[in-house]
Amino acid sequence: MAASSRQAILDSIGAATGSDPKTYTDLPRNYLQRGALEKAGRLHLMIERLREYGAEIVESSPADLPATIARQLQSSGRHTFAAPPELPAEWLETPFAWKTDHGLSHHEIESCDGVVTAAFAGVADCGTIVLHHSPREGRRVLTLLPDFHLCILRSTQIVETLPEYFARCPQPPRLATYVSGPSATADIEMTRIKGVHGPRFLSVILVHDDL
Repeated sequence: MAASSRQAILDSIGAATGSDPKTYTDLPRNYLQRGALEKAGRLHLMIERLREYGAEIVESSPADLPATIARQLQSSGRHTFAAPPELPAEWLETPFAWKTDHGLSHHEIESCDGVVTAAFAGVADCGTIVLHHSPREGRRVLTLLPDFHLCILRSTQIVETLPEYFARCPQPPRLATYVSGPSATADIEMTRIKGVHGPRFLSVILVHDDL
């Protein structure tokens, strides 16, 4: 919501109630804004949360990343993968079939066995991967339709708390997806069903890029 729209709403509330509502920047922020964990603690917590949610996670150095990606894709038993348009070429290893998203149709995306993307950030406290859908992260539809998602997350992208993630955003993203494990819900008759809102399988490669 634009600042002018927000202020218009606050002004309307003030006129209706006779109060003087504060602007967004004036609101008190008494919640925890920064975590206390050191780097090793943040990474350990992120890995622990992801595994609790049922995601597969492996660690890699930057130099070993292409080989690690290839191993993860091979172990998945899948063969055809979608890729965002600016995913590094060295990540796109053979013998897999790749469909680069230069306007793929929904049917073409859904026919892929999985998708490989980068990420914008990781929030350790809640084990959440954040996608801002840049050309390396892919369109939202690209990360929702395939059954398997391999996400590359760098250690320097991981923060402890949500406020720290928001502090890294120079401006609010136009679109963001928050991924906390593989897609699943128990809303239907309290029965856990996987894959309702996105991929049933999430694999994460944590790249130690700050060594």
